[in-house]
Amino acid sequence: MEDKELQLLVEGISLRYFGKAFRHKALFNARLRTTGGRYMLTDHRIEINKNYFIQLGEGELIGIIKHELCHYHLHLEGKGYQHRDPEFKSLMKQVGAPRFCSTLPQQKKRKNTKVIVYMCIDCKQIYQRRRQMDISKYVCGKCRGRLIKQKEIVKSN
Repeated sequence: MEDKELQLLVEGISLRYFGKAFRHKALFNARLRTTGGRYMLTDHRIEINKNYFIQLGEGELIGIIKHELCHYHLHLEGKGYQHRDPEFKSLMKQVGAPRFCSTLPQQKKRKNTKVIVYMCIDCKQIYQRRRQMDISKYVCGKCRGRLIKQKEIVKSN
């Protein structure tokens, strides 16, 4: 689905469930990470996280659009458009919009992580780091002794 198709879908849902026209832009925003969508108060556009459509399907997408359209129409009418407002809650119930979107399946973690082990020459303190460090610049935090690189461990999760 592209932005043009999303625009048509939002306009159709607005007419069908709200009986009002959607006169602004609707588009996908790839930078959204933790939310299904957002309504922008300044220019009245609706941005949707495309991952919700890809991973959870069109049903979830329609729910997110209904939710954002509740914000949109109430804001333009000058009514309470925030989550805590009674007008918002009642409109959401009327159109069957979810209060929150479902969570996305967890992204896969890196399989192999490298851990570099450093040791202090004097007090034998052990330091484990994921990134390599310049041992000529750093000293032991406990006794200020010199560090040496002990070994690299590849952990698999």
